This record gives sequence, C-alpha cells and structure tokens, in this order.
Amino acid sequence: MQRYTTIAIVLHWLLAVLIIGAFVMGLVMTDIPGLTPTKLKYYSWHKWAGVTVLGLAALRLLWRLANRPPAYADSMPAWQRGAAHGLHWLLYVLMFAVPLSGYFYSLASNIPVVYFGIVELPVLIGPDPELKTILKSLHYWLNMLLAGLVGLHVLAALKHQFVDRDGVMARMLPRIVPTSRFPQESK
Repeated sequence: MQRYTTIAIVLHWLLAVLIIGAFVMGLVMTDIPGLTPTKLKYYSWHKWAGVTVLGLAALRLLWRLANRPPAYADSMPAWQRGAAHGLHWLLYVLMFAVPLSGYFYSLASNIPVVYFGIVELPVLIGPDPELKTILKSLHYWLNMLLAGLVGLHVLAALKHQFVDRDGVMARMLPRIVPTSRFPQESK
C-alpha cells in the first residue's frame, strides 16, 4: 500500500502534538485562579502554539493540494471513504478556525499577540467587549469540536488497524515505527 510523503507525515505528527499540547494547556491555564506569572506564561505558550499551528496548517494544506494522498484501501466502503474525506477537510478548516478565533479573541480583549515574545502580529481589530465575549465562546466551542473530531479520527485509525486490518494506519506512521507489525491490505 502506498504511504503518505515524508513531509506530509512529519507535518501530520507535528501538528497533532502541537494541537493536543495547546488544547491541554488551554484547559490548564483557564483553571488557574487569578492572574499569576504561571498563568501568563501558559497563555503566552498557548498563543505561540496556536500561531505555529496556523503556520504549519497553511504549509500542510499547500503540500496536500500539490501532492495527492495515497488511495484508500480497496476494501473500504464508499461511505467510509466519503466520511474520511469529509472528516479530513473539517480538520483542515478547524486547524485554521481555532487559532484565528483565539487570535481575534486576544485582539478584541486588547491583548496583542507577540510570537515568541519577539514578533508582534498585526492588530487587525481594536478592543471590543461584545466581540470579545462572542470570540471567547467561539474559540472554546471550536476547540471542543476539534477535540471531538480528533478523537473520532484516532478511533477510525485504530478501527482500521485492529478491526479491518487493512494497513490504512501504516500509511501515516513515521518510518521509525516498524510497519511489519501493521498488516497491509491483501491484494
């Protein structure tokens, strides 16, 4: 079975780690009471992760548009192919929507986003308390949707690995993982 390109694999796993890390950090930082140095540090790290996700998502999308992904397993029913295709595109949309909603939430809160404490991102909107409230809620719910879809994506990969045993998961595993342990689709 054909594999994804090395660049697609690296971007996939790098984005996965960053998205999960930013999500967990978002949950942790919002549970810290008051305004502490630790909370401020976590907010900065969360924003830096979000900006990085946005940049890498743009690279990943460009790579995906220029490089056709491997075909799905022949044994995969048409409805599963359609669902997988739709889920992947929803994940792409959310990889842009989540960080952008956080960015605009920061701006509406009158808090600039300074990438790694060095590069101040453009201020595209001014402070707006009403928009701040809307964007805070939007950012939260987009994150929850992304978390749910990532969970669904993981469950589908595990289903293909351990139930269908069709080698679909092995297409996205880094080469350091021995794929001989992952059955390939029989021809």
